[in-house]
Amino acid sequence: MSKQSVSQVERENIRLKAAVEELSILNEIAAAINSSIEVEQIVELMIKKCIKHLKVEQAAVMLLDEKLEQQPFHTMIRQAVSSAEVLPYRFDNQLSGWMLKNQKPLLINDFAHDNRFVEIKDQALVIRSLLSVPLLSKGKMIGVLSLFNKKSSAGFSSQDQRLVTIIASQSAQVIENARLYQEEQKLLQVQKELMLALEIQSNLLPKRQPVLKNYDIFGKSIPAQTVGGDYFDFIALDQNCLAICLGDVSGKGLPAAMLMANLQATVRGQTTIDASPCNCLKRSNKLMYLSTDRQKFVTLFYGVLDTTNHKFCFANAGHNRPLFVKKGRTPICLETAGMALSILDNSEFKEDCIVFSPGDSLLIFSDGITEAMNFSGEEFGEDRVADLFYKNQKMSAKDIVEKIITSVDNYSNNEYPKDDMTLIVIKRRT
Repeated sequence: MSKQSVSQVERENIRLKAAVEELSILNEIAAAINSSIEVEQIVELMIKKCIKHLKVEQAAVMLLDEKLEQQPFHTMIRQAVSSAEVLPYRFDNQLSGWMLKNQKPLLINDFAHDNRFVEIKDQALVIRSLLSVPLLSKGKMIGVLSLFNKKSSAGFSSQDQRLVTIIASQSAQVIENARLYQEEQKLLQVQKELMLALEIQSNLLPKRQPVLKNYDIFGKSIPAQTVGGDYFDFIALDQNCLAICLGDVSGKGLPAAMLMANLQATVRGQTTIDASPCNCLKRSNKLMYLSTDRQKFVTLFYGVLDTTNHKFCFANAGHNRPLFVKKGRTPICLETAGMALSILDNSEFKEDCIVFSPGDSLLIFSDGITEAMNFSGEEFGEDRVADLFYKNQKMSAKDIVEKIITSVDNYSNNEYPKDDMTLIVIKRRT
């Protein structure tokens, strides 16, 4: 065999050996990253293998978070051999900016003389060489894999770039799947917590409708989200007196629900001291002011029905004006009202009374009813509520509530309510 043939065989053996070693590296990394479903573990394993097989001082993975506009990349995992120095994070920002713009591999073997990163050349950096490749999942960039300071004096080779690109390609989809899985698990946990909150909130609302001689009373609340900020309650003061209240906490969702629970505890606590509507609101306001963030407030209508004399005394803290219908007459608004709770420290509230005659009805409601909108952005409004209430006086309290809710749903094209909807109807039987 000629020297030329021997040389060709040796080169082919070297090439085959390198190919086998490369396949071994890829297989080892693939097996490692596919053995875990945790993003952190996948990234950590990938970095360890890269440091070991590509013989570099340090490696890092930065994942892209599109919600962060100023600094979209955050360093997920960074590892180094014991002799390596920690890289300054400012360089990470510049590197990620270049990668985000170009989305292609970046190979530098003489960092000190590379004109693409002039701004950081005066820093006391120990970066001699680097190789960064994008992590692409279905054509979308989700992060960057960066290797720093190849131990070989020759620096990174095109073969290294090809190998790291393959590693990044293999890893990207696995990382993205793991990240989506983790987000799904977090969402499921949030949903479980919301369902628990819904159960707790449901237990705070009345479990049954009040049963009073000569009266038909029904209340219902529909949250705009899983849990809501509307509150209604029936509190038996004695066998002849019933406190009835309907409140609306600013905001929606879990924060509003938590404040609603605070409101319920506050109001119920005050009824044990003095059921007078104006005094109950005054003391409730004081307590809510001390325990509520200044950005939050509560509207609350509170009244006491005395079935012995059929008198209903009430006070209103910034809530929608209830509608009262005398038998055979058009609805009127109960005008007496005051400031919403928790806005001012020492708010005063006026008290007024009405008398229920046989056939009279009262409708108390939250603004989720009147402010429901159609496609044109027009609100349902108080006039429609009053018209429905008046025209359906012969119905039971429950049927009136359901009729109004159905009408609001139809008006807003059955879209999920934008705000909590709550109604109470009180009727004195004829």
